[in-house]
Amino acid sequence: MSKRILVIDDEGGVRKVIQISLEAAAGWEVVTAASGAEGLLKAQQETFDAILLDVMMPELDGLATFDQLKSHETTQHTPMILLTAKTSQYEHQQFIQRGVMGVITKPFRARHLVAQIQTILNWVS
Repeated sequence: MSKRILVIDDEGGVRKVIQISLEAAAGWEVVTAASGAEGLLKAQQETFDAILLDVMMPELDGLATFDQLKSHETTQHTPMILLTAKTSQYEHQQFIQRGVMGVITKPFRARHLVAQIQTILNWVS
């Protein structure tokens, strides 16, 4: 069964790499958003199997977006994975304690992205 993924990242190149990687390697449907506000709107209007969310974005950053997604009835149970350049295990652990399903560190390897997501979300390929 194909998965629907929402990618929220302010960097157009990163969104494109993720979209191409997930569509080509896994056959998943990928919807993108260029900001936290746009991501919130799309998440309220459509149903997704998972959300990939950049931590560092202008205006509404990833953690504020995550908190708002968790507070809405329609998105509170959607698994979310953070994308971050922060490599500290302590910070990653704090994200997990906050309710994030997992963390993928940037820069990531496009060819490993599907496997990383499947492992974090326990999706069998």
